Amino acid sequence: MRVTYDTLTEALSDLDNRGFTIDFNMRSDSVYCKALDRTFRPEEFTVAEYHRFEGASDPGDQSIVYAIETTDGHKGVLVDAYGIYSDPLSHDMIQKLKTNY
Repeated sequence: MRVTYDTLTEALSDLDNRGFTIDFNMRSDSVYCKALDRTFRPEEFTVAEYHRFEGASDPGDQSIVYAIETTDGHKGVLVDAYGIYSDPLSHDMIQKLKTNY
C-alpha cells in the first residue's frame, strides 16, 4: 500500500518515524551524506519509495522526496527539486531515480 502525504513536511516526519533519519544530498553522479562524510554511488543504494509534491501557487515549487536505503544498512531521505531548478545528473543517477508518475 502506497502512503499519500499532503505536504513535504508530513512525508519527512513520517519517514523519519519509520527510520529514514539520515539526510542525503544530490550530486551529479551520487548521493552524499554529510553526517557520515560518505558518498554513495547508484549501485550502493536503492529507492525504497518516493513522493512527489507540486506547489499549489507556484509551479516552480516542485520537489520529490526519496526514501533511500544503502547497501550497508543506512536509511535516509533525499529531497530534490525538479523542473526548472533541477541539476544535471549522470545517466546512472537518472536511471536510479527514475520514477513513473
